[in-house]
Amino acid sequence: MQSAEHSSHAKHDAPLTIGPSQLGAVVAAAVAIAIAARFFDSGVPVVAAVIIAALVPKAHGWDVRGPIAAMAGLLALFIVRMWPGAEAAAPATTANAANAAVGGHTLTWIVAVPLAGALGILFMPRQAHATLRAATMTLMFAALVLALPLLHVSMGRGYHFNEDVMWMPRFGIHYHVAIDGISLWLVLLTVFIMPVATYASFGTIHTRLKDWCFALLLLEAGMLGAFFALDLFLFYVFWELMLIPMYIMIGVWGGSGRIYSAVKFFLYTFFGSVLMLGAILYIAYAYARVNGGQPSFDYFELERLMLPRHVQIWLWAAFTLAFVIKVPMFPVHTWLPDAHTEAPTAGSVLLAAVMLKMGTYGYLRFSMGLFPEASAEFGANLAGVAVLGGIVYGALCAWKQTDVKRLIAYSSVAHLGYVMLGLFALSQASLEGSILQMVNHGVSTGMLFLLFGVVYDRRHTRQIDEFGGLAKPMPVYAVLFVVATLASIGLPGTNGFIGEFMVITGTFASHNLGHFNGVQAVGAAVGVILGAIYMLMVVQKMFFGPITRKENAVLQDINARELVAVAPLAMMIFVIGLFPNIFLSQIKDAAARVQNDFDGRIMMNPAPRYYEGPIRLTSPRMEQPRAPTVEPTVEPSAERSVEAQAQAQAAVPAGEGH
Repeated sequence: MQSAEHSSHAKHDAPLTIGPSQLGAVVAAAVAIAIAARFFDSGVPVVAAVIIAALVPKAHGWDVRGPIAAMAGLLALFIVRMWPGAEAAAPATTANAANAAVGGHTLTWIVAVPLAGALGILFMPRQAHATLRAATMTLMFAALVLALPLLHVSMGRGYHFNEDVMWMPRFGIHYHVAIDGISLWLVLLTVFIMPVATYASFGTIHTRLKDWCFALLLLEAGMLGAFFALDLFLFYVFWELMLIPMYIMIGVWGGSGRIYSAVKFFLYTFFGSVLMLGAILYIAYAYARVNGGQPSFDYFELERLMLPRHVQIWLWAAFTLAFVIKVPMFPVHTWLPDAHTEAPTAGSVLLAAVMLKMGTYGYLRFSMGLFPEASAEFGANLAGVAVLGGIVYGALCAWKQTDVKRLIAYSSVAHLGYVMLGLFALSQASLEGSILQMVNHGVSTGMLFLLFGVVYDRRHTRQIDEFGGLAKPMPVYAVLFVVATLASIGLPGTNGFIGEFMVITGTFASHNLGHFNGVQAVGAAVGVILGAIYMLMVVQKMFFGPITRKENAVLQDINARELVAVAPLAMMIFVIGLFPNIFLSQIKDAAARVQNDFDGRIMMNPAPRYYEGPIRLTSPRMEQPRAPTVEPTVEPSAERSVEAQAQAQAAVPAGEGH
């Protein structure tokens, strides 16, 4: 028995040898690359990525190598096709794609697939676990495929795939969805991370699987709808919709303190949501006062409202409080560590990767878009809160944690402090860095939660002191955890570097933070150092040094399912880190539009008494999509009478009219 085990370990640790079969594979690969280079340029990096990825996991069979090779090839194809130079090489294609993006039902289909799938899951047998898993994964991959056409459009300054349909005309409520360079990558992050987290969860969630699949699909539909919605009533519907499944996921499949954490999560977020609902209703009422009694919840119409200072401040405060609770920012952040600690692994991944971005996105889109004067007045103060109460305080709290999940949760408070600081600074660089950092945080922190779930399933403890020397029994796992750690602390070449670097430099160059922009940039830079301290500390304690617990000596390394789930996130860390301009090229014009619109309002109405009233409407924005035209229904008799009146008026001489 011992000899067989020894031979198995020796085979696992043996170096990769080159024999006739390996030489044949290399020759075949060289021929394939030569053929690809002859017929199409993009074939070389794609084929090379596939071959390299297939050779890396040498301890696994093709059930693991195949999916990883396919992921690597698709990401290489993504890089080649999205490279900014490729856009200039085919201007006609880009122009045609942009023209095709004006309308259609693409965004509706992306939301409808998981929403309809969630309802369909309810009619499936509870005992059919394999069918439930397959249906859920199929629906999520379908949403991912439907979202790929969004990449074919150069976002620019405007909105694309606009769909505006009157929903409740009496109340001015529209079904209005569209996408721009701000929401593009957040939507793609959502459809990318959902199947990853879902696939990983199927190895640990075995009870009430039907309810789990329903909650996942409903959560995806709510998050996508919130990113698409440009009608405030519709946005609020999706905003509340995604609260329900996450509350259920924590309360049903969470840890021993799940009820307390779920209720705390619900009360915090629902309190902010109620305040935002009141502000939404008031702003729609204010619009009706200057529009002949007809209200509207459309974002572009409400953006035209000029509100007196005393009104705008209260509305801005209601919106902003709802968003900073969701981020979260100090001092309304205490629900997050509890929720992350008790949530199942997939719940923690989705909460960190996507749901927290609802707060940062909401502040950028709605608080800054609808109330720019109030945002400018309080932005400098909130930037100080983001640095001291977010970046520095979050890092210090993470440093003192003994629970790994709470440490990662407090690191989220610190990292999202950079996002909010970039929004408050409102320079071109800081805005682009903030939007990119939303995506970066979703990838790296999602990977950290996913990886810790791997070792938690084996040891069922979250205490750092319970681990030690894990690099010996779990070498592949240790490498992947170190990669995610380096991305989290912002090592150059990983995705975390470029976002934080742009936020810090943009903050230093900002003219919106008064005389404290330099101090706040230095505080953000100190946060980077603190982040390196606490993250490298946990790596040293968990993976290096002697094995301090005998249970750790026999832990199984990362298995096939777990490796396939983690691999796409590990690849994305380097894709964003090495090729950030692919992402920034789609963001920059939308960020410039936000900055120009914001500065234009501030210059027109300078603080401290920027506008005293009355409530009035400004002219529509240039980027505002065309509103739907509703043809009035005219009875045949009425139509004939209208024509007769028109003929009679035409017969009257010019000087005889009244």
